[in-house]
Amino acid sequence: MGIYQGMKGDRVEIVIDAGGTPRTYEVVATKAGRRVDVATRRGLVEVSEVTRTGTPVRTARFMASRILALVEYPAADQAED
Repeated sequence: MGIYQGMKGDRVEIVIDAGGTPRTYEVVATKAGRRVDVATRRGLVEVSEVTRTGTPVRTARFMASRILALVEYPAADQAED
């Protein structure tokens, strides 16, 4: 199980195969004290925006076999641009 923990401004972009047409989804840490967590469990990839205390605000789940790309954009990288 892999877990990535970030901070406000983090963004995770997920591209999935939706029957021949790729679809793109985004989960963003929108407020101060929130972060985006990515976890892989039993063939599912779960991307969640969570509060400082670990309470999920919103969660997106995808079948790992359908994911074409998962790109993490840490807040630190965005600040350097």
